[in-house]
Amino acid sequence: MFDNMSATTTVAIPERTSSSRTALLTVLFIGFILSGIATTIVGPMLPVFIRRWGLDDGQAGLFPSIQFLAALVGTGVSGAWMAWRGYRPSLVAGYALMGFGLATLNASTHVNALAAAAALGLGYGLITPGTNLYVAEAGGARSASLLNLLNFAWGAGAMACSPLIALALRNSRLTSLLIGYAIFGALLALALLFARFGTEKHERAIDTSGATPLLVGRGVTIALATLFFMYVGMETSIGVWSAEYSRRVANGISNTTTLAPMFFYAGLTAGRGLAPLFLLSLSEGSLVLGTLSLTAIGTTVLIFSTTLKIAIAGVFLAGLGCASIYPIYIAWLSKWYGARAKRIGGFLFALASLGGSAGPWLVGTFSKYSGSLRVGFLVPLLSALLMICIVVSLRRQTSQ
Repeated sequence: MFDNMSATTTVAIPERTSSSRTALLTVLFIGFILSGIATTIVGPMLPVFIRRWGLDDGQAGLFPSIQFLAALVGTGVSGAWMAWRGYRPSLVAGYALMGFGLATLNASTHVNALAAAAALGLGYGLITPGTNLYVAEAGGARSASLLNLLNFAWGAGAMACSPLIALALRNSRLTSLLIGYAIFGALLALALLFARFGTEKHERAIDTSGATPLLVGRGVTIALATLFFMYVGMETSIGVWSAEYSRRVANGISNTTTLAPMFFYAGLTAGRGLAPLFLLSLSEGSLVLGTLSLTAIGTTVLIFSTTLKIAIAGVFLAGLGCASIYPIYIAWLSKWYGARAKRIGGFLFALASLGGSAGPWLVGTFSKYSGSLRVGFLVPLLSALLMICIVVSLRRQTSQ
């Protein structure tokens, strides 16, 4: 099976001391906490925007769509920047843009709020490829575990986002909270501006297993690209729309409905914290199939929920299922392509951003024309089921 296969790959090895690398990894992990906040903040803010400007579901769906279309641009720029100048420029610019977007998100006009969402997405697109690829390289043969921990940090930020927004709204401190986030972004940009990234050597071979190299064909590349696209669309759809869906189940905004995304990201964060332990006894492919199945079950529970408690349970199960899927996809990218992962990764991360834009928009569009947000949630459910089929097919294609 492909997930048990290790290969002799070529990767770029940075010349840096162990202490400087550890310091850089620490900054990147802390930065991903803010990334989790910035990427998911539109979800708990969506009911506020809908009420403030009287938006329908199609109009509301523009917020995450614009955010992830901007992320698509960011990933393209990031890939070019990494090839030309290394990791630093895109990471510094990304956190600066995130800070700007967070500071201006609570705008008085619809257009300015959309512009802030675009800035958040552009920042996310700039930082995500470089951060994930650097950590994957640093992790070596255990890259899947280290990437799960990195994305655990992202999940911690995402999980904290909803309760902090709810608290800020209750105490009329939303602007102050967003400015605090913006300062956090500025400090991260400053730290990365002066961080020691080191100079990369030319590629050299690293034997990660001693096993026969995996020959990555066009079919595997297309399948992996499809998985990147569909996963981010699925995760973003559930995270963005869970607060509004919960509001409709409860027939009004409450603290619990605003906190609905927190339960999704609580499941996601818990799963990413536990994933390295499961990977000690399970293959990566088996874990992905299990977690995709759990996401499908959670989304089904959400669709058929009739009370707020059942809806929250479905949201949590879906988040728990989503936990380890994306980090393992990234680990496969690094493992299968080696030094080429930087070039191919830019394309795959761009597709992921496109999925993040398309998924929530499709949910809103299906909801608008069917008159039911439950119908809209068929989009992430079908995504989970299709990904199961693709992963099963990948195992067959790459088995020996």
